[in-house]
Amino acid sequence: MVGPPTEERFDAMLLHMAQQHEVGGIEPLLDTFFGFLRRKTDFFTGVMQGKAEGMVLDAFRKHCDQARKEKEKKAASDKFEKPIPKPEPATIEEITTEGAKAMAPPVLEKEAPSAPVDESKLEEGEESEKGKLVPNSGNGANYDHYSFTQTLEELEVRVPLGGSYKSRDCKVDIKDRSLSVGLKGQEPIIKGELFAKILTDEAMWHLEDSQVVVLTLEKFNKVEWWGTIIKGDTEISTKKVQPENSKLGDLDGETRGMVEKMMYDQRQKAAGKPTSDDEKKAETMRKFMEQHPEMDFSKCKWG
Repeated sequence: MVGPPTEERFDAMLLHMAQQHEVGGIEPLLDTFFGFLRRKTDFFTGVMQGKAEGMVLDAFRKHCDQARKEKEKKAASDKFEKPIPKPEPATIEEITTEGAKAMAPPVLEKEAPSAPVDESKLEEGEESEKGKLVPNSGNGANYDHYSFTQTLEELEVRVPLGGSYKSRDCKVDIKDRSLSVGLKGQEPIIKGELFAKILTDEAMWHLEDSQVVVLTLEKFNKVEWWGTIIKGDTEISTKKVQPENSKLGDLDGETRGMVEKMMYDQRQKAAGKPTSDDEKKAETMRKFMEQHPEMDFSKCKWG
């Protein structure tokens, strides 16, 4: 029999789905699941075609029976182990300002906005980085109204709501090239054209601690660092991004090779040494000089 840890490992993913199907109850969620099986598998038309309905019914009966037993067990436990509480007379208690503050949900601390790059430390050829921001620890940025972090493949966007709300109070519109997040009946907190294209089928969002909308977005181009989330917001200096903060082991071979090259070039440049492209050019020139000893290269300017 499958134990609870195995059953619970997909709870976070399924909770994200359920939060986006609050209108209409359980039926839209079931319709989404079976729609996935129809679009992405041969569950209804493949070799299991004749057994599909029976498999669904078997799973339903199994969990229905298990839920009934768990309910009966809990009822029996409550009956014999928990004393029946005695009703207490109703009272009216005045709540002081201090008491109200203690009962209120904790206010999330706001992250400090990202600082601009130090223009005095920009190197030759980095004039385009003027006015940009230093990336945060997650290779993203902290703005007044939202923050984001990123890997080469994925983005996480956090949008504080300024209070405690339920998922049904939120209005989130995710398209492949635009994004809008806010509360129903109010102006969006963030809204605009995305920095680049995303895969909407992989996009998810959930409400964290009743106060922050957290979005997970998968990039269409998985070998690109985003300067920001919404075009027009101040961009980070992608030349200051730390590729080490990405999980290289999660990348495919080609992408990992590109990231490792970027890391090497950044270290070389910081040390005042030639990059991999510079080394390649120098090696090509060295071989050419060896093959043509009759030529005089003493007056050639390199670099």
